[in-house]
Amino acid sequence: MMKHTFLVLFLLALFLKVYSQTSTVSGYIKDAGSGEALIGVNCYIPQLQTGVTSNQYGFYSLTLPDGTYKIDFSYMGYQTHTVQLELQKDQVLNISLEEDVQSLNEVIVSGIRKDRNVESTEMSREKIPVKLVKKLPSFMGEVDVLKTITLLPGIQNGGEGSSGLYVRGGGPDENLLILDEAPVYNASHLMGFFSVFNSDAIKDIEVYKGGIPAQYGGKASSVIDIRMKDGHINEFHGQGGIGNISSRLTLEGPIIKDKWSFIVSGRRTYADVVGRMMGIEELKDNQLYFYDLNLKTNIWFSDKDRLFISAYTGDDYFKLGESLYMNWGNLTTTVRWNHIFGSRLFSNTSFIYSNYGYNLGVPGTSADQFDWNSQIEDINFKEDFTWFLDSNNKMNFGINIIKHHFEPGNIDAGENSFFEPLKLTNYNALDGAVYVSNEQKIGPLFTVKYGMRLSVFQQIGEGKVREYQKPEAPDDDEVISETSYGKWEKMGSPYVHFEPRVSFKLTTGSTSSVKGSYNRMVQNLHLISNTNSPTPLDIWLPTSKYIKPLISDQVAIGYFRNFADNAFETSLEVYYKDVKNVLDYKDGAELFLNEDLETELLTGSGYAYGMEFLVKKQEGKITGWLGYTLAKSMRKVPGINDGREYPSTYDRTHDISLVLNYELNRQVSLAANWVFSTGNPVTYPVAKYDVQGNTLFYYSERNGHRIPDYHRLDFSLTYNPKKNESRKVKRSLNVSLYNVYARRNAYSIYFRQNEDNPSLTEGTRLSIIGTIIPAITYNITF
Repeated sequence: MMKHTFLVLFLLALFLKVYSQTSTVSGYIKDAGSGEALIGVNCYIPQLQTGVTSNQYGFYSLTLPDGTYKIDFSYMGYQTHTVQLELQKDQVLNISLEEDVQSLNEVIVSGIRKDRNVESTEMSREKIPVKLVKKLPSFMGEVDVLKTITLLPGIQNGGEGSSGLYVRGGGPDENLLILDEAPVYNASHLMGFFSVFNSDAIKDIEVYKGGIPAQYGGKASSVIDIRMKDGHINEFHGQGGIGNISSRLTLEGPIIKDKWSFIVSGRRTYADVVGRMMGIEELKDNQLYFYDLNLKTNIWFSDKDRLFISAYTGDDYFKLGESLYMNWGNLTTTVRWNHIFGSRLFSNTSFIYSNYGYNLGVPGTSADQFDWNSQIEDINFKEDFTWFLDSNNKMNFGINIIKHHFEPGNIDAGENSFFEPLKLTNYNALDGAVYVSNEQKIGPLFTVKYGMRLSVFQQIGEGKVREYQKPEAPDDDEVISETSYGKWEKMGSPYVHFEPRVSFKLTTGSTSSVKGSYNRMVQNLHLISNTNSPTPLDIWLPTSKYIKPLISDQVAIGYFRNFADNAFETSLEVYYKDVKNVLDYKDGAELFLNEDLETELLTGSGYAYGMEFLVKKQEGKITGWLGYTLAKSMRKVPGINDGREYPSTYDRTHDISLVLNYELNRQVSLAANWVFSTGNPVTYPVAKYDVQGNTLFYYSERNGHRIPDYHRLDFSLTYNPKKNESRKVKRSLNVSLYNVYARRNAYSIYFRQNEDNPSLTEGTRLSIIGTIIPAITYNITF
């Protein structure tokens, strides 16, 4: 016993001795002008060849042996800031970085270490500068975050007029889309032509296609983490713009200087208002518009405590006289408290509310009057910690608990309506997870990031479950019983999953590295839709007795190399993804207001693989990138295609994006992008026959054909009048051309009888946009 006591005391003394010889420097990194926290700033110590990056709130921590060090703080678009530090005890060192304002004929300092492409641990990840988004060509003058993301390898657009994203062969419901940590379930405005993200209110955009960190979960393919601005904490500022169909205005500034800031950003379209003013008869009694409103406040209580409150609300509204109305929208609210324990442990406590809902109906008191509404509501609690153990280890861990509430559909009808009131069964579920991960540097050449996520999903009451004669193949004609559950009562057994995550980086030279990753993702929320892209009327359902969780295992490896003194970044990644419990639909499935949706669904498996190539130039007058994706996405579902494999709806063989930006001079910049992609898979009729005067079609194998290939060229010019640096008001004019060579890309192909010869059936291309669309936007900042 005595020996054990001495051993414990010896180890404790040794531990204290080692740590008594180290000290920690920590603090926040901000924009010197606005006070905005800077995410992902490199804090690098050249003499030790080590460092860390600031977290999502701009906090960093470095634990080093006592001594004298030079620390470089660098970030894209900002001047590198170097500090000489005598480290003998724990210190708080807050850093403010100045924006880079070098003239264009000099070498532009990128701010991020030039070798970040090869030195960072992350792969299959992209960070999108908002300033770049605003320079690219836009549709109708509205710059769009999601449209810019689709210009990256491995991420494809769902089609013209769609906000859906296909990431590495996955569907649009497989992307975790979060705004200030709140999930956004439908990101489309005007049926997909615009997204809900107003670029004036956005600070940071991170996209993960693979190697997804353990703190993220719930979706199978990707994470798109979007952060709102915090608000200028030193001065009052504003910016706005007037375009063809919309205007926007953003105001931000301090409530208490250096302590409390706010930002308010709004946007609204007015095509219907302008149309009525111009006397367009079709718009006289109709309405068609959307609006967004972003709000946020940021309070510094002390150097260790900070509070954020942010909210978003946005709606689309469509009314066709007295014949039809439809509206849909999102509401999110996030309250976050940051606290620093000591100098190494950072915590973020979040309370999050998210709601997506829609209405569809016919107004009045006529026989066809009705009102249909549906919604999904989340109440979410998160506790996240970042522990900077030392300069070689950074640990993240936390918990997450979500209460989901689903209302698939309710119909209210008036006394004279021939519709019957209907309320589909509501669903409730608890979704919990714990996670832990560590990023560890092992020597100067090898870094590994490893972790796990343990998720638990439990459907709860109030609700009911039907029993079928064949549980493995539910049929609405074979219901044998129905069990009701009370509020908060467990409905069946929970789904528990272990989700490992690991990634590594091996430096193979001064300008090259090899990276690899593996992650398992489990998805328990399912979008029930038989269209290629999300629509406002789609239904979300939870994992249940008959709907299994979607499980995705992805492995990826890549080679990263820089050229010409790091002026050009290149990467080549290959990946393979195995997917279990894929949902597909029976031929002729009826999803509209169906109480027994599980009887229309089939479950199978799938896989996807591909190669992604990217070359990027971020310095000089000409910047941009070229991305190419070669990919395959397949499904195998019993009951479809006679059990044979078939291409998934999201299969795109080739995808090319070319993005260029040319700074002609201080006043004029030009931008262009060209995109090409293989057409979407589709099922065509290959024969027809007549039955008692009715024409019936015989269809090919599932997704056995493709619509024509998609390609488009866009162009924009931005003019900044010569600036008087003493003036606070700055103006710019943006002119853009969408679809420059007027390509009639096919949205879909439908079949009809030939007008001249009814015995013939002809395929007809449906194009949403088939002409050049010009736009002019006048922007102002003050």
